[in-house]
Amino acid sequence: MVSFARRAASGVVAAIALGCAGATSTVARTSGTTPGAQPWADSVLSTMSPRDRAAQLVWPQLFGDYTPTSSAGWIRVQQLITGEHVGGFIMSIGSPTETAEKLNAMQRLSSLPLVVGADYETGVAFRQRGGYFLPNNIYLGGGTMFPYQMGVGATRDTSLAYQEGRITALEARALGVHIAFAPVLDVNNNPANPVIGMRSFGEDPRLVADMGQALIHGLQEHGVLATGKHFPGHGDTDENSHLTITTVHASRARIDSVELVPFRRAIAAGLEGMMTFHGLVPALDTASVPATLNPAIMTGLLRKQLGFKGLLITDAMDMSGVLSRVSTGPASAGQSVTGNYGAIKNALSIAEACKLAIAAGADILLMPSDVAGAIDAVVSGVREGRFTQARVDSSVRRVLEIKQRLGLNRRRVVDLDSLRAIVGDTTHLAVAATVAQRAITLAKDSLSLVPIPRATNPAPRVLSITIAGRTDLGAGATFNAELRRSFPELRAEQLVPEDPSPNFERLLHAADSSDVAIVGSYITTGTNVANPNAPEPIADFMRTLIKRHPRTIVVAFGNPYLLQQIPTASSYLVAWGGFPVSQTAAARALLGTAAIGGKLPISIPPVLSFGAGLTRAPSP
Repeated sequence: MVSFARRAASGVVAAIALGCAGATSTVARTSGTTPGAQPWADSVLSTMSPRDRAAQLVWPQLFGDYTPTSSAGWIRVQQLITGEHVGGFIMSIGSPTETAEKLNAMQRLSSLPLVVGADYETGVAFRQRGGYFLPNNIYLGGGTMFPYQMGVGATRDTSLAYQEGRITALEARALGVHIAFAPVLDVNNNPANPVIGMRSFGEDPRLVADMGQALIHGLQEHGVLATGKHFPGHGDTDENSHLTITTVHASRARIDSVELVPFRRAIAAGLEGMMTFHGLVPALDTASVPATLNPAIMTGLLRKQLGFKGLLITDAMDMSGVLSRVSTGPASAGQSVTGNYGAIKNALSIAEACKLAIAAGADILLMPSDVAGAIDAVVSGVREGRFTQARVDSSVRRVLEIKQRLGLNRRRVVDLDSLRAIVGDTTHLAVAATVAQRAITLAKDSLSLVPIPRATNPAPRVLSITIAGRTDLGAGATFNAELRRSFPELRAEQLVPEDPSPNFERLLHAADSSDVAIVGSYITTGTNVANPNAPEPIADFMRTLIKRHPRTIVVAFGNPYLLQQIPTASSYLVAWGGFPVSQTAAARALLGTAAIGGKLPISIPPVLSFGAGLTRAPSP
């Protein structure tokens, strides 16, 4: 199936990629030079100063927002390119057109082509979408959005993972993005993990490996480098590496048989990029430094033992997990700083962290809070004897060779006129809708509430309660709109966890006057989340509602392990993400207008086992 998809798409992809970005249909292995000529990468390297070489390894963060040429934001970007000569960027949020136009302008500014990466874990729309316009709450559209990877794992279909990679690659290159920081290859075997969760394909290492390999092929055969993350595995943690340093306590044997399985498979499949884990793994090395800064893990294990030859990229260097010292004492006491994720009492300087990362084997220093300082740190690291110039040059050569293989030395800008023909194309959206529908998992339905009967007279009275943070503007909007197609009198209510005094009693009375109550929870993991569980008052409300109104269907758009807090729920549906595509799929599943067939790619102890999932055929 996957092989057929690759062959079928190759001709179309080659035409699109060449037209919009000067790329071939795969991450090309040709040099683009005439026989006997010096390869472009070596030629460029020979002309660069030590500081410009170091700058190729430092990639700041960039937003795809509208920035007039006189604005402070654009002046900063100009300085990074023309003053610091950085080698690339990580693209964050922004609309597709603003992103592509800005990247074109940046490429024209730079003396060397820039290489751009983005966190496209659920497709291009994970970063490139227009958001919502207030006060009307109008969704402005964007690229193609797939469910979280755990939803793809629920389908058990590697061909769908491949198609996600293919579509993501086409849209990324149309925007001017060359590296996807995906797939997540972490095996999420800890329900308390506050930062990975649904970003993983599941808890079974073989399933994660199968899906990851397929997505990698889909990306790399269509012109985008894939990046596996977070080596050597961030799944078995209960702390968030954005907020603090965290630890994987598993034995070496367990790590070999679980965590490393997807990474080994990905390397064998030709994975071009790898992102590091800002955490301790004592079974791999007892040194009290995170894996990102640990040469025994990044060079000894990844490079030498596993044979990874590609680009090694740090996770964001502004995270507390890489800047927090574990050891204290006269020789190691650090400074107290306030970083992007809060105060760090015993911190490394960004310069020291960057030196340690390069010494450990990293090629790219991603998102350092001090860009100029990070570049200077690489230069001074050579002068201090922390690593050699040859060590730095090996990383610079990797970066330049990637730019050459991607064809950026021949053409670095994209065709803005072609953007709307590729990004968010209806055929791409249809594939994403199929994935979302196939992912829907009816984990529990002891009272046979699903599907909700539609052809009754009178129609059932349906209450939909959306539990989501105040800033989650899209939560419930698409879901309730789809339900109203069958239940025009649907009553919709909102429950905000941060509200200091929610009116639980009013919601319970609303359920009393309804035939079916639906609770959609969007509470989930995130970069600033220390605990993925629902706050106890919210969980207690749900338990009370379920006891008082047994005909309650809980839909997990967020944390799929929510059932651990409400084990008495009679009906539990998992949608694997709160994006509009998953909201539509969940509503269609409840209405019976689409089949249900997903299987849990995780266990939800002690309630449900791996592979649980009821099937439902569409109802007339």
